[in-house]
Amino acid sequence: MPHSAVSHSGVPKPGRRCPARKHRDVVDCVVIGGGVVGAAAAWQLARRGQDVVLVEQFDAGHTRGASHGSSRIYRQTYASTPYVELAGEALRLWRELETETGASVLQMTGGIDHGDQELVAELALSLARHGIDHRWLGSDEAMARWPGMVFDGPVLYQSDRSGRINADQAVAALTAAAVGRGADVRHRTRVSAVTVCGPDLVEVETSAGSVRARRAVVAVGAWTEALVGGLVELPPLRVTQEQPAHFPVLGAGPCTPLRHVGWPTFIHHAGPEQGWPSGVYGLATEEGCVKVGFHGVGPLCHPDRRSFEPQPAQLRRLQDYVATFLPGLDHQRPEPISCTYTSTPDANFVLRSQGPVAVGAGFSGHGFKFAPALGRVLADLSAGVIDEQPLVPTG
Repeated sequence: MPHSAVSHSGVPKPGRRCPARKHRDVVDCVVIGGGVVGAAAAWQLARRGQDVVLVEQFDAGHTRGASHGSSRIYRQTYASTPYVELAGEALRLWRELETETGASVLQMTGGIDHGDQELVAELALSLARHGIDHRWLGSDEAMARWPGMVFDGPVLYQSDRSGRINADQAVAALTAAAVGRGADVRHRTRVSAVTVCGPDLVEVETSAGSVRARRAVVAVGAWTEALVGGLVELPPLRVTQEQPAHFPVLGAGPCTPLRHVGWPTFIHHAGPEQGWPSGVYGLATEEGCVKVGFHGVGPLCHPDRRSFEPQPAQLRRLQDYVATFLPGLDHQRPEPISCTYTSTPDANFVLRSQGPVAVGAGFSGHGFKFAPALGRVLADLSAGVIDEQPLVPTG
């Protein structure tokens, strides 16, 4: 997952040269960051027969970044073709990962969109254009189908390519698959510097010594600017502490088994015009509660100096939302959770390379679903197959 580090210039400073180390091997690629995207990149690189070292500053399964927890949304409901295609590739790779590891990572539950009708209609046109099954439901029909949910106008329902990814299991499976292919994974290994020593040589200084590699892949989320801002051109990256919460199902005890919740994943395309801070997303969790959150409106934060505490006013607004649109949940008993978002101004991903360094960043809010395909893109960037993966704005 992300690493806190100090940015260094891509060219060795005068008087600070990359030393020749006769007794230290040079690996094909060092992957910095053991979250979902870094682990996916390590898997993809190792599948290609490369000698890979992955370094991660925290323990496996930590909660300091953006890849932890039990629930992320998978969907192909995007207005832009590159994202639809990338999500389709990711679905194939998620299934390959499950076959390779025996893990159960992705469960299809169906997914719905409602709210801003112009935007939702655009999503429906995209689904039709790509031959993805979907249908419209009236709000009364949808409320009869999913008691406990209230809808803002007609509902776009996609049944078979939308669902829930178990985030913790996904990261663990990707890491295990990388190790199974020969990758060397090193947790509790903090990176302090990345130095480009030549067109085919990078030196990464870590708390356990240096790693020399022909290429480096950097996928460190909120720590990206600090680590490689001087090596690769980056757009402004906004780091926030997001504050979704788990809400129990009314009348079902603290949490009820997931199979009894029966809700699809959902996106409510709302915002300040409707009196809410932003759009809202939600999905049933592995434990049977429902995770609900506003999108990208948490306070700015430094990844090493987070409070992990929800803002009371924002939590109250989330409870108000649940009481209004999700009356089947107990809005009075939220269980707040915390994660970092690292976002670009247009919500596009950063996928580019400069010299021997490839960087993936800005995935927050909708990147997790794409992770195995993002790993493939970063592997291609590392190999010099492409210099950048262009993705148009998501709208």
